[in-house]
Amino acid sequence: MPLFRLSLLRYLNNHHRHQRPKATATLPLSRFLHNVALNHAFENPIQNSQTPSPSPPPRSYAFTSAEEAAAERRRRKRRLRIEPPIHALRASAPSAPHTRDPNAPRLPDSTSALVGHRLNLHNRVQSLIRASDLDAASLLARSSVFSSTRPTVFTCNAIIAAMYRNKRFNEAIALFHFFFKQSDLVPNVVSYNNLINTHCDTGEVDTAIQVYHEILEKAPFNPSPVTYRHLTKGLIDAGRIGEAVDLLREMLNKGHGADSLVFNNLISGFLNLGNLDKANELFDELKERCLVYDGVINATFMEWWFNQGKDKEAMDSYKSLLDRKFKMPPPTCNTLLEVLLKHGKTKEAWALFEDMLDNHTPPNTQAVNSDTFNIMVNECFKLGNFEEAIKTFKKVGTKPGSKPFAMDVAGYNNIVTRFCEHGMLSEAENFFQELCGKSLTPDVPMYRTMIDAYLKAERVDDALRSFTKMVETGLRVVASFGTRVFNEFLKNGKNMEAAALLTKMGEKDPKPDASIYDVVVRGLCNADELDKSLDILDQMMKYSIGVTPALQKFVHEAFCMLGRDEEIDRVLNENRWRFPGPQPRAFVQPPRSP
Repeated sequence: MPLFRLSLLRYLNNHHRHQRPKATATLPLSRFLHNVALNHAFENPIQNSQTPSPSPPPRSYAFTSAEEAAAERRRRKRRLRIEPPIHALRASAPSAPHTRDPNAPRLPDSTSALVGHRLNLHNRVQSLIRASDLDAASLLARSSVFSSTRPTVFTCNAIIAAMYRNKRFNEAIALFHFFFKQSDLVPNVVSYNNLINTHCDTGEVDTAIQVYHEILEKAPFNPSPVTYRHLTKGLIDAGRIGEAVDLLREMLNKGHGADSLVFNNLISGFLNLGNLDKANELFDELKERCLVYDGVINATFMEWWFNQGKDKEAMDSYKSLLDRKFKMPPPTCNTLLEVLLKHGKTKEAWALFEDMLDNHTPPNTQAVNSDTFNIMVNECFKLGNFEEAIKTFKKVGTKPGSKPFAMDVAGYNNIVTRFCEHGMLSEAENFFQELCGKSLTPDVPMYRTMIDAYLKAERVDDALRSFTKMVETGLRVVASFGTRVFNEFLKNGKNMEAAALLTKMGEKDPKPDASIYDVVVRGLCNADELDKSLDILDQMMKYSIGVTPALQKFVHEAFCMLGRDEEIDRVLNENRWRFPGPQPRAFVQPPRSP
């Protein structure tokens, strides 16, 4: 029917142009179509025309040219800008706020939560961790739970992992329960992995498995391959290798990929039990499941063969890995380097190191890292080849396209530490200055290494200069290191310098530990610098550091011997720094209008 109407309209248009209209054509179009549709005997000019109609002319368009069409489009756009459609002016109905399903599990923080004050908190905690002041970092993270700036899951994971790395397992477990059980923060898979790893290292494998089942039952995410790595290693260390194999099968049945490090844990466990056939069976299974696997498994076989006194089989395993021409990441190659150097295969280790340098083409391929250089530099120091260590530290690849490695602070820290251990302070100072000239900031371990080396060499002025620079940089001075260094300064007559340094440290947050103040106050009193010790005590009261009863008794005796007991009582009076309570406002009568 639509085709009939279109043909009819086209015919009427042509008929009106080229012929005289008939009587029926004078009817209105709507009435004409009505008669044609209802009365089949009505004269249809299309079907009943006796004369053949001329061929229709080419189809005419609405505009005579493309320019006219473009002008019309611009006119419509201008009109829409001036007079927008009514529906655009009509206020949209307010959408109902999204109501969260109370039965749905809560999701952990995403990285987008690390912004603003929460990011500042995270950076402060990380700074304390890098300064090895874990107690202050833990206190800051725990206290922030009760503030308006609550820590993210990443901040909690950072301090828990730091406690684990420092073998403070009980505190790591306690922090997990404080953050995620008591404080109602939501853990992520890394949080659970830290807890599982801690329980495994403390021998509480059954508790770690309970945490794993808690992930399966309650968490809105699945265990990661790292979860299975920790669990399999913990089970193997506990002598439960059969359960570790069952856990591997469970991992594969749940759809996880064949993780090379999980297989490596089991292979290492069977090799330590002397079951080479089972280890080879697992290795063959891994090669069937993965076209590319981690070469650390070959390092495990090499280590076992070397320990069996079969160097040929160990090197055959190494050569079989090289024949596959895998593009291995730096951690895998570093493990191979350590195994080769440990068992006297120096030539092969240096060849692998040079090959890694040749393949280093950042940003496409990162073939080496600072740990790679540290391994080879330490080997040079072990052999007493100090010049070779410097050359190795600055070595680059010879292959066209390879690029030199941009050494980081960790690499400089290692070589500076090695020179300081051998008493070669001039070389250590050269690398320290080279580090500062490369827009890199020395970290706390590097400053500690240099200061300890200066004090050991009785270069107190150089130690004082480095310590002053460390304080001015804003790096955290932990209690154990600070008390030892200030004690050395005071023993060498640097009383005023020590007091000035402590005053400068107290101007920044977090404040120095009370034990550092204790050492400085006692040293100043013993050196008859009572006025300066009085200033330090005044700072302690001002910053609410807290003066221990033992220190109060010591300073009372020192000042009372000279008849200055009123001064010390005034300084130790806590009420001086307390804010007075709100005073009632005096009633003031408004002035009368004249």
